[in-house]
Amino acid sequence: MFSNPKIASERLKRFIVSIYILSFLLISLVFNHPDEIIQGLKDIILAPSTLVSDYFAVGNIGAAIVNSSLLMIISVVLAIFNNLNLNGPIIAGIFTVGGFALFGKNIYNFAAIILGAYLYSKYKKERFGNYLVIALFGTALAPLVSLVSFGFGFSPILGLLLGNLCGILAGFMLVPLAYKLKDFHMGYNLYNVGFTCGIVGTLFMSLFRAFGLESESLSLIAQGNNKVFTIYFVIIFLSMIGLGFIFNEKSFKGYKELLESSGLAPNDFVQINGFGISLMNMGIMGLIMLFYILLVGGNLNGPSIGAILTVIGFSSFGKHPMNALPITLGVFLASMITKWDVNSVSMIFAATFGTALAPVAGAFGPLVGIITGFVHVVIVNNVGYLHGGINLYNNGFSAGIVAAILVTIIISIKKRISE
Repeated sequence: MFSNPKIASERLKRFIVSIYILSFLLISLVFNHPDEIIQGLKDIILAPSTLVSDYFAVGNIGAAIVNSSLLMIISVVLAIFNNLNLNGPIIAGIFTVGGFALFGKNIYNFAAIILGAYLYSKYKKERFGNYLVIALFGTALAPLVSLVSFGFGFSPILGLLLGNLCGILAGFMLVPLAYKLKDFHMGYNLYNVGFTCGIVGTLFMSLFRAFGLESESLSLIAQGNNKVFTIYFVIIFLSMIGLGFIFNEKSFKGYKELLESSGLAPNDFVQINGFGISLMNMGIMGLIMLFYILLVGGNLNGPSIGAILTVIGFSSFGKHPMNALPITLGVFLASMITKWDVNSVSMIFAATFGTALAPVAGAFGPLVGIITGFVHVVIVNNVGYLHGGINLYNNGFSAGIVAAILVTIIISIKKRISE
């Protein structure tokens, strides 16, 4: 297909990503009439949107899918406008934005975070493109905007003003903190910005609580729809594998090398292994996560589909079956002996989003990965209170803590043994 299968034109990558976004947008019409979608979008925009606000239930399925598709389109446009290649981090950012736009991000609360990061780039007199990846991931704090705007009982004008000011400030703060806090977990947490958002979210929530403002605990989850989404995503993921195979000179050549990588950030599969191999890996990981959720009796709703989209995004930037599955297995085993049900939302989240810790398994082996997944379950179910649900990447926050603890201990033990 190419003289060098590792090299794909930007036009081709943009076209392929755009086709998948368009297909997702079109499936919204299977569930709802355009009039229902418009009303659903209004309901979504006016919701506080803290964890866990399934937009399938807040609005309707069609509206949630349109919201997700629009934010992915905006993300692609921002990348193109800032002359950025669709490499691993950008692809991960696009699909992560789309995933969480099914349960927390929307066309209203998304903008202030992006604007804050943009203002930071102006403050530093640097290209915004240098910070776009952080800005996209930083929209994990989008519920901060919605909560202050609509959840604290302020007058409409005051709520909108304060909500957007908080969002802009958070976006501004995120950029320098994300660079600094990476050292805390040494790159073993792929969701570095998620960890950063947990810190920033904790700061804001602590300030709110000091003035008697509390985030209401939510668990608004839709049920059903497994059949339609299973058919759709199986087709999508098989097409990714097929197209990747074609782009990679109709072979799996190079995939073994990808599977041998630790995934330690930064690990851009698109740049290192090629777009074709990365697309195949995305499809394979998508199928694995889809069938895991179905096998444990989970529902394909906004949060679980969002988790799948995030995993396939990061399958271009650090995750693959060999380093991700040990984490998921550790979560599954934890569900057997702890109080959390294997098909509960929190455990589905831990099994999918917890693969942020894939580099730990990739670097230190599957047994350590299983232990890491187990420890992650214990911590992730206890840190959400700190940020009150305004950090959508709660698993990224937890993963940073888990990585810092376990990797430090492992390195210390290995150093001692080598002496």
